[in-house]
Amino acid sequence: MTNAVSTTAENLGPLLIVDDDKAFLLRLARAMEKRGFTVDTAESIRDARSKVEKAPPAYAVVDMRLEDGNGLDVVEMLRNHRPDAKAIVLTGYGNIATAVTAVKIGAIDYLAKPADADDVFDALMRDPSEKAPPPENPMSADRVRWEHIQRVYEWCDRNVSETARRLNMHRRTLQRILAKRAPR
Repeated sequence: MTNAVSTTAENLGPLLIVDDDKAFLLRLARAMEKRGFTVDTAESIRDARSKVEKAPPAYAVVDMRLEDGNGLDVVEMLRNHRPDAKAIVLTGYGNIATAVTAVKIGAIDYLAKPADADDVFDALMRDPSEKAPPPENPMSADRVRWEHIQRVYEWCDRNVSETARRLNMHRRTLQRILAKRAPR
């Protein structure tokens, strides 16, 4: 996906996507290329730093938690190299304090994962003075819980016992949850 040129008529400019979830990163990169961006990707703060220093992009989508640190460092670095850049922070663990911090250091929006490409595109294209509309179909509480369990399960390298310990739940309960389909 690195430096791929879009096939659409309108080129919206360079977009850097920084996320350590490779599957999500590739899906979002393809979707944003189809919408007219020239997409570059990074899976760590180190990779993002070298790309921002070499050619600061006009747009960035950055995951809050990366294996080698905090995605807010990337937003701040981008703001220092290109003050007019539009950056969005994605996170599975949203809270008010980190959202405020993200906006203070230059992010234009803060989206909860799993955000779809339309939400990301709308946030990047929205006039910064315009308020974001409330979500049409917010995730259900069951879906949010399921997403959290899946994320911790992946962090624990798909180890059921370790995941159950960290989530403070019985191993068999976790196994039943993991065996079911994702709620809507």
